[in-house]
Amino acid sequence: MNAEAPDASVETPADPGRIVLLTASHRVAPGLLSWPAWQTLHAADRVLVTDPDHPQLPYLREAGVRVEHSVPSADELVADCAGGRTVVVLVGGEGDSRLTDGLARLGGSGRVAMPDLELLPGSYDLPGARLLDLVQVMDRIRRTCPWTSRKTHRGLAKYAIEEAYELVEAIEDGDRDELREELGDVLLQVVFHARIAEEGRPEDGEEPFAIDDVAGGLVEKLIHRHPHVFGDETAETPEDVHAHWLRTKAIEKQRTSVTEGVPLGQPGLALAAKLASRVRTAGLDVPLPTAGPTGDPIGYELLALAVRAEADGADPEAALRAAARAYRDAIVAAEGGAG
Repeated sequence: MNAEAPDASVETPADPGRIVLLTASHRVAPGLLSWPAWQTLHAADRVLVTDPDHPQLPYLREAGVRVEHSVPSADELVADCAGGRTVVVLVGGEGDSRLTDGLARLGGSGRVAMPDLELLPGSYDLPGARLLDLVQVMDRIRRTCPWTSRKTHRGLAKYAIEEAYELVEAIEDGDRDELREELGDVLLQVVFHARIAEEGRPEDGEEPFAIDDVAGGLVEKLIHRHPHVFGDETAETPEDVHAHWLRTKAIEKQRTSVTEGVPLGQPGLALAAKLASRVRTAGLDVPLPTAGPTGDPIGYELLALAVRAEADGADPEAALRAAARAYRDAIVAAEGGAG
């Protein structure tokens, strides 16, 4: 039995082709595209860009990719792909909702043979990429906001302290959402001060520096103080790491006293514990002072308690704060009972 020949009058559906929406992060330098993106661009039958000022344009042209400025409708784009053609559309990092919505409507209608639709990221944000946005936003606010543009280092100092305390409170409360927000507020202080320092105003210190100088100095410090990570030293325990840290820090600072670098403006219990820690680490034998005949003994008693807490591995400031919180809860309960 012979098989029947195919009916020549029946047309085989044409290959509907392929649409590639190529995105690239604005936080990555233009021209730094992934290898799959470059392969797709060179192999495409047509490359379109909807923005005539797209930052990738000069680099694509330099690489020999022919790019046309066009704002096609969804119908036009589908028709252009007929016959197995590949059309690449360069869109912004946020995509092109006009085009994608139109393609979705066509596909949902069931009346059109739709091309394959592919979203191809040409570049990705690296960890920390949003910090670039933060620097850019801070720069604009500093230049245009009447309040922000007048602030100085001294004028902002109190906010750094307030934000640090709010961060500690979020940590102690165990509130993750609050922790994320307060970390952002502390980060804002760093970026704000660095932006002010960039201007080199006499009232803020004439030698200018920028956020990159701050970050660069921190990177160098971390590498230098972690020779067991970035160098040939070894550290098997946290105590070994702490010893490395103290040794390299001592070489850097060349201090003449263990008390140098201890801010005297910090809360009293934290100050007492820090001094006690320096004394213990240095192996010094320094008796605690006692109140004189006219001195208030309470301060000296608190000093002794703080030193004892530090020796026991406790943070006296945090301990007192926890006790004060419990006292606050008791006050609130008493108020409720009285009511």
